Amino acid sequence: MAEEGKYLYCIVADNTGRNFGSLGIGGRGDPVTTISYNDLSAVISDAPIKEYATTRENTIAHEKAIEKVMSEGNTVLPVRFGTVAGSAQEVRDVLRKRDREFKDLLHDMDNKVELGVKALWLDMDAIFAEIVEERGDIRALRNRAARKPTRDSMIRVGELVKEALEEKKEKEAASILQPLTKIAVDSKVNKPFGDRMFLNAAFLVDKGWGKEFDDEIETLRMSYAQRAKITYVGPAPPFNFVNIVIHWER
Repeated sequence: MAEEGKYLYCIVADNTGRNFGSLGIGGRGDPVTTISYNDLSAVISDAPIKEYATTRENTIAHEKAIEKVMSEGNTVLPVRFGTVAGSAQEVRDVLRKRDREFKDLLHDMDNKVELGVKALWLDMDAIFAEIVEERGDIRALRNRAARKPTRDSMIRVGELVKEALEEKKEKEAASILQPLTKIAVDSKVNKPFGDRMFLNAAFLVDKGWGKEFDDEIETLRMSYAQRAKITYVGPAPPFNFVNIVIHWER
């Protein structure tokens, strides 16, 4: 049986004992509580000291605990998934040694939330037709391949279309990013999934600018209504902007 330790979820500016419910990773119903040092706390639960697989169940448990802490009015600094201390004292030592770093980050994240935006084309046949229309080299090679198909020519057409699709994704993503980044404090563009998705981004937004961001999303949705679906989620903890990494001195 694995030795028991303290699984870390996030850092908060708090020095009171807190219990956020039986949300602990691993499905055992361990309470998510705090370990404090001065005016900082680490949000933790009891858990075995082991490597935690990045399964859907585990990652959701990790994120849900942090979301619960944030929902109670706390500014949170997410800790990297799978971080386990050997003891409560190890947690306190980290809070003591990195006191200034954590307080500076908490100040930077104060009153800010993460908002996620994804954009997906509605009609891929139309997008591929646009690529052929816009790219004479692809059109000519496709026509030659249609008259005299060879394996090499078909592969080359596929490669060119893939390159053109990536270029189109970047161009259309930029048109959505441009107005949103003017409102956000920071932004991060992540890799899109599949052919349809051309934007997968996270924005760090001051709560005072939330309505402006919402309004801009609605403007973009109206503008792209016949071409793309824009999905919008949040507010969420700043997962894309803070990822506390802790190495234990053992």
